Amino acid sequence: MKVFKLKISESALLDIEQSKDWYDQQQKGLGDRFQNHVIQKIELLKTNPLIYNIRYNEIRCLVIDQFPFMVHFYADEENSSVEVLAVINTSRDPKIWKEKTK
Repeated sequence: MKVFKLKISESALLDIEQSKDWYDQQQKGLGDRFQNHVIQKIELLKTNPLIYNIRYNEIRCLVIDQFPFMVHFYADEENSSVEVLAVINTSRDPKIWKEKTK
């Protein structure tokens, strides 16, 4: 089985941290549940990132079940690498990740 190298951008890490903080304000421990769930889902990208559809340009999206978020990532099959660009609430414009990567 091919294993992809995984890189999570600083912007995506900040997305996770800010959302974790927000969830913790809503209910104690909910932020940790959110963060752990997101990281578990992102880890799945190491084994088969190409099963996720390209949503726009070359960006693929992974839906986070249990929370209204999508992981926006780029998969480079030639170099066996995945870069997570953003973790965005589904109520926001998905193209917001472009602003984050400038």
